[in-house]
Amino acid sequence: MISKIHSFGLSGIRGYVVTAECFLSSGLPGFEIVGLPDSAVKEARERVRAAVKACGFKFPVSRITVNLAPADTRKAGTTYDLPVLLGILSAGEQIRPVPEDSAFFGELSLSGEVRPVSGTLPMAVAAARAGYRSLFVPEANAREAAFADGITVYPVRHVKQLLLHLAGEEKLLPAQPASLTEGTPDVPDFSEVKGQESVKRALEIAAAGGHNVLMVGPPGAGKSMLAKRLPGILPDMTREEMTESTEIHSVAGITDPEHPVVSVRPFRSPHHTVTSVAMTGGTAQGRPGEISLAHNGVLFLDELPEFSRETLETLRQPLEDDKVTISRAAYTVTYPSRFMLVCAMNPCRCGWYGHPSGRCTCSESSVNAYHSRLSGPLLDRIDIICEVQALEFEELSGKAEGEPSAAIRQRVNAARAVQVARSGGACNARLTPSQTEEFCALDDECRSLMKNAYDAMGLTARSYDRILRVARTVADLDGSWNIRPSHLAEAIQYRTYDLRRGR
Repeated sequence: MISKIHSFGLSGIRGYVVTAECFLSSGLPGFEIVGLPDSAVKEARERVRAAVKACGFKFPVSRITVNLAPADTRKAGTTYDLPVLLGILSAGEQIRPVPEDSAFFGELSLSGEVRPVSGTLPMAVAAARAGYRSLFVPEANAREAAFADGITVYPVRHVKQLLLHLAGEEKLLPAQPASLTEGTPDVPDFSEVKGQESVKRALEIAAAGGHNVLMVGPPGAGKSMLAKRLPGILPDMTREEMTESTEIHSVAGITDPEHPVVSVRPFRSPHHTVTSVAMTGGTAQGRPGEISLAHNGVLFLDELPEFSRETLETLRQPLEDDKVTISRAAYTVTYPSRFMLVCAMNPCRCGWYGHPSGRCTCSESSVNAYHSRLSGPLLDRIDIICEVQALEFEELSGKAEGEPSAAIRQRVNAARAVQVARSGGACNARLTPSQTEEFCALDDECRSLMKNAYDAMGLTARSYDRILRVARTVADLDGSWNIRPSHLAEAIQYRTYDLRRGR
């Protein structure tokens, strides 16, 4: 007899239907799994055998063939343990046929407990899209899977529970979606930062419009401290953004069972020793990299010139396309990678180039070599470059607190709401060329100012567009429908810093 149990696989962050076809035939006893399984899938044979016996059933003494269809797609992980077990019991007529509108996935322990797997939400979304009515998942994954609309999710702790439910004896209760975290993320507050008002202003503009930022300053000036407080002023996530980010984190296996849905914007800060593969993704398992884990959030690169040239250059295309395509011999996957790039660096290797104290010990050639690690095309994709100056004693010793993150976040949310309503969902940093032309139109006075800056600074077409988008964000924060000369001037001055001259 042949039985068919429906399950799911993953291609990037998209789930697809996998059917476990189980066939029991006469001949020498054996247990084969076909359909391009990896080692983890093949090892399901022993887990399933032990779990069947632990649940009080008889493991068939016959030739067992399990085909995971589509057979030309590589199958990986422990997701298929549960459907394989159900298929064997159904093919052996030890349980009733499984409903066609139900799907299953989960890893099995030797005692029959159902353990969590990664990629739950993408598979749940795929199940709803494919028209399944019921989805049975490990109990630890149930709240995450229930975040998908249009499908009833049942948590399964043990195989016996599931079999009693399918037999109609003891019904499982559907899982409830995870409650979303409200408010701001648990990060330090901007009110704790002494001085640096101009940098706070730049970060507010960046948060409101989703712009890329580079902070340059001597050691101890507060670059990393300011960046770590950035999540506290980022705008609230939409449900669509939560779903996208949760899918990526779920595939990477880093979702938190207590808070399974990513409801605050991600903040990723990889060390400068990170490899290009870890940055973009594309390991043997095809996991997403740092730029995808930062999707809808922030990628913070501290000590920017210390990153390898190869790693930094991999950022160029994702910054333009908002996605990264990874091609390997065994697979090709595409991950979304729409993130804010926030960078920090010293002006030279010792950190004090251009400082009035004259503490810098670097030669001009050393400074040029230090900055040559950053290519022009990469710097051209930075919207805002701001100088973080060392604080004076009076600023550090003062008792006055700065503006709290909650107040800044309120302005950022208001500005972002205007942008989304105007463009149909995009923030200013993601405006298309036609939208930029429409929403960033300049009057005669602004055009004259822009022309002078373009000629004096040797701007490129890309940097020209980025200045217009930053000016649009400044105007949105100011509550202005039109870009005024003051807005444009502020946007221009964020690109006037000369890295090699330190001013």
